[in-house]
Amino acid sequence: MRISSNPAIQSAFETGNVGTATQSAGKTGGGDFAQMLMDVLGEVNDSQGKAKELQTDLMTNRRKVEIQDVMIAMEQAGTSMQLTMAVRNKLLEAYQELSRMQI
Repeated sequence: MRISSNPAIQSAFETGNVGTATQSAGKTGGGDFAQMLMDVLGEVNDSQGKAKELQTDLMTNRRKVEIQDVMIAMEQAGTSMQLTMAVRNKLLEAYQELSRMQI
């Protein structure tokens, strides 16, 4: 089953490291979870850069690029950005909920 086009997210779900990443993050001070987030953000940035480069190549005719390749790259970049924003929103909601809890 393919979860995402993002390799870091895909490998986390395939290997089952999603739960262990959060568990080990609590034990090691957050290094593994933070690194996984940074990897995902880097890949989102790379996909957006690739889409922009293909778009520029198509418009300037610098190299032979098919329109469908540009559209696919742009959709993948947009989808990965939407997924990243959804995860950010859920993390922010969870943090706000934890901060409202009374001790």
